[in-house]
Amino acid sequence: MRIFVSGLIGQYALGGVVWDYLQYLLGFRDLGHEVWYLEDTGMWPYHREREEICDDCSTNVAHLRQVMEEFGFGDRWLYRNEPDGRWYGVEDSVRAERLLAEGDVLVNVSGACWLRECSAKIRRKLFVDGDPMFTQINCLADPGGERMGRMKAHDAHFTFGLNVGRPGCRVPTAGFHWRPTVQPVSIAHWETPAPAPDHLACGCWTTVMNWVSYPPVEFEGDSYAQKDAEFGRFLDLPERSGLRFLLAMGRGLGNKRPTELLEQKGWEIREPLEVLPDHRTYQDFLAASRGEWSVAKNGYVKARTGWFSCRTACYLAAGRPAVVQETGWSEHLPSGEGVIAFTDSDTAVAALQAIESDYARHSAAARAYARQHFSADAVCASLLDPPVA
Repeated sequence: MRIFVSGLIGQYALGGVVWDYLQYLLGFRDLGHEVWYLEDTGMWPYHREREEICDDCSTNVAHLRQVMEEFGFGDRWLYRNEPDGRWYGVEDSVRAERLLAEGDVLVNVSGACWLRECSAKIRRKLFVDGDPMFTQINCLADPGGERMGRMKAHDAHFTFGLNVGRPGCRVPTAGFHWRPTVQPVSIAHWETPAPAPDHLACGCWTTVMNWVSYPPVEFEGDSYAQKDAEFGRFLDLPERSGLRFLLAMGRGLGNKRPTELLEQKGWEIREPLEVLPDHRTYQDFLAASRGEWSVAKNGYVKARTGWFSCRTACYLAAGRPAVVQETGWSEHLPSGEGVIAFTDSDTAVAALQAIESDYARHSAAARAYARQHFSADAVCASLLDPPVA
């Protein structure tokens, strides 16, 4: 089949963003399909160096072209520049729109694709929600609006919220049947030699995060916030555990990251664009780490979404154990070998100590865990179930 995977690789030229979408392409290709990358977001280009929106997409297209060529998709990508409507990746808009109209499947990861007449003709359209609770609340905020209309235009809906629709989960379904899914990971691309032993992440428990991405949202009288609302509960973790923690942490909305306080508490902070500016340095950072320790968004925790991080799945594939906050994910994915859930400071310390006491076993278990639960071909195949005729 001709499968289009939508994404934001060009819009946000960041290492983790590349892997978030790229591994869908790799998974579907491993299954034998004709796979294309599609970027038609309806947004004006974001210039990373200038940190501003502009009408010039040249740096975005150059970055996207380089990534696609590196992974063997050099002749199978489409990018539409919103300011002038020009298509890149093929010779003209006629060919771009014909390719889309004749497509079999659109995998609209994180709802990145702005459905137009040509892409709406793709036979089967799949919506993949990577931001459970926030996606559904925003959809319900304007039930007769464009966001809801775009959601209804899809034939099936998947979510990283493994608990959505189950008792105890606060995520509203917004009238859709949400099928659980996880991030696909191309295992072979993460089973690479470890970076140099002097890498800044060596010996450290790390994560890659933003302090706060957007304001809290309200739903049924309650507020659902970002990682900053959870992180404050664990400020003393470096002192309590006696371990090193190095965080590639964005300053967040309004530059609100309390850098001085965090460093006083023993957290080592690095600017993400400085230490992992692309997908290769991002991969090196994860692979060099001792393991991952991370909180989740307050909304994921509070709503008991069952969300499991795509970034954590990559740590595991690299053979790096993880200690990550409970969102209800352990009801679907096992906790205890290679990856351990925590709910408070005491359980976080205990989990870290358990892994440190038998690190080799947990490292091997992490890689086996990734193969069992996140293998790209298996995850991608599940999105096509039932298969398109």
